[in-house]
Amino acid sequence: MDEFVDNLLGDRDAPAQTLTGNPFAHEGDREITLRFDLSATQSAMHKADPDNLVLGYTRTMMGFLIFQPKPERIAMIGLGGGSLAKYCLRHIPDVHFMAIEINPRVIALRDKFRIPPDGPKFKVICAEGAVYVRYRSKLVDVLLIDGFNHDGQARQLCSAEFYAHCYAKLRKGGVLVVDMLNSDRRCATYITGIRERFDDHVIAIEAELFGNRVVFAYTGHSYSGPQDAVFINNH
Repeated sequence: MDEFVDNLLGDRDAPAQTLTGNPFAHEGDREITLRFDLSATQSAMHKADPDNLVLGYTRTMMGFLIFQPKPERIAMIGLGGGSLAKYCLRHIPDVHFMAIEINPRVIALRDKFRIPPDGPKFKVICAEGAVYVRYRSKLVDVLLIDGFNHDGQARQLCSAEFYAHCYAKLRKGGVLVVDMLNSDRRCATYITGIRERFDDHVIAIEAELFGNRVVFAYTGHSYSGPQDAVFINNH
């Protein structure tokens, strides 16, 4: 089954469904940023410390370690500039990390952002994330979702069916982490869908002053902290 899915998912010219426009790397004196246009930064990297998490919402997403402190397998939908992948590989040395990116032009920029080459513990595949989650048989401890198009979160990554597949993809004690935009008027609907599938084991956290919301959904245990929280990370 895995070989079949690898053939289905891997190394194909997938249509770009991220944001309008072609991705490009903009290089400044200290940082390199990933952009699809001039209006927003999708990812950022410090030249002097390429594995550092520059954008606050990425640091918030690492909160999955509260629920799953020793993950063995992590899958991420939406490679971007590879910030989360690089950080996890550096600070969780035994982890196996799979990144799924639908846009081959984003993957083509991996060297600019010093994303490591594929190896025994790290792989980038060009595929649609929803297809990967539905058909890939190997379970993971953490599933990170950070995929957008020009309308907000990609529709195929926010349906009730997709959240059900995410739940089935996780091992016991696993964590789903979803980056959302508060400006998306459907944001509350997405969170309700996640709550319904994860039996209300969900925490929504405000991250960044300019409007990211990170949702954590966890399996296999209860959590004694607040169900809704505010976390603004600007440092």
